[in-house]
Amino acid sequence: MRGSTVIRPRHTKFRPIVEGLDDRCLPSVAGLTPAQVATAYGLSGLTFGTRAANGSGQKIAIVDAYNDPNIKTELAVFDSAFNLPRPPSLTVVGQTGTSALPSNDAVWALEETLDVEWAHALAPGASIVLVEANSASVPDLMAAVNVAKRISRVSVIAMSWGVSEFSGETAYDSVFTTPGVTFVAGSGDYGGGPLWPASSPNVLAVGGTTLQVNTSGNYLGETAWSGSGGGISTIEHEPSYQASVQSTGRSTPDVAFDADPTTGVPIYSQGSWITVGGTSLGTAAWAGIIAIVDQGRALANEGTLGSTQTLTALYSLPSSAFHTVGSAYNTQTGLGSPNGAALVNDLVRQPPERRPSSQPCARGPLPEHHLLARLQPIPSGITRPGRSRDRPALPDSDREPTLE
Repeated sequence: MRGSTVIRPRHTKFRPIVEGLDDRCLPSVAGLTPAQVATAYGLSGLTFGTRAANGSGQKIAIVDAYNDPNIKTELAVFDSAFNLPRPPSLTVVGQTGTSALPSNDAVWALEETLDVEWAHALAPGASIVLVEANSASVPDLMAAVNVAKRISRVSVIAMSWGVSEFSGETAYDSVFTTPGVTFVAGSGDYGGGPLWPASSPNVLAVGGTTLQVNTSGNYLGETAWSGSGGGISTIEHEPSYQASVQSTGRSTPDVAFDADPTTGVPIYSQGSWITVGGTSLGTAAWAGIIAIVDQGRALANEGTLGSTQTLTALYSLPSSAFHTVGSAYNTQTGLGSPNGAALVNDLVRQPPERRPSSQPCARGPLPEHHLLARLQPIPSGITRPGRSRDRPALPDSDREPTLE
């Protein structure tokens, strides 16, 4: 084990939170397109004044294990299929922050493809850096997180993986407190109790829903997905921002997004189109949403959101910022799924985070029209493609196994 502190046994691994669509249920499904998903959640065609609200100027870090040697080619194919612009940059580094990359792994490559393609689909103007850990062990993935949070201009980090809670997890929670960086993780795909790092009070935990839309992507409703993980932690203390919704330990998830494989999305991975679901999708998507919010804050000369600031703000927002799924707050869908401009505007308006005196935060706001995300025609380069031809679903035999 690396490092001087032994947190978990050597062979304890994280498992990627990704679900392949069962081909015995739906033998040939293309899934919801980026345009349909963006329309459903009110994110299509948003602008800050005359600027497309697309994460421009922000950098999303994605942390996964092992290497996907084809990630840049896969993203290019995905972008071409859905008329998405190429990201300003896609950089891949290892857990030391250098070009020394880990060994390849087909299961984690599927996870990385989903994370990169759908973070980009929601925030096509943001740059992306993929940090690949040497293995799925706790020390290696956390070493990669430590690298990611120190990369220049990274404002949000997506972590689509998790492990059952363990007694030493709180020793890592301080890693997720970097000022101006929001950490996002999936709550899990098999129901049951909370997973870490989503259960850290310093991480935005994303649960799953079953999303219903029409062919144009218009929102028809959502229900809690049966696979959405979550619950009340027996290890993490209740954070103050959750005092209004419960009175025990830290509960997850905080928010939600489409995750049901039967209402899943397409990805291009390892030479094939695959329809997938899982809370990994929501992790990548919420990372993209935070990048859009941080773009708006930058235009207002405000600092990017840190995790505590993001979580405190979310629990203080009016219900109009979310599509409430079930009760006002629950341990499958949290506060609910995003409601477009209402959510973005409320988060853009949050006061600046308190920073050490050595890291001042500029405050001079731009005129009001720069602060508000407004619905406009879809910007050039983010056109809505028609439904593409049916593509094969992931064979059941290829579904993601538990990593050991």
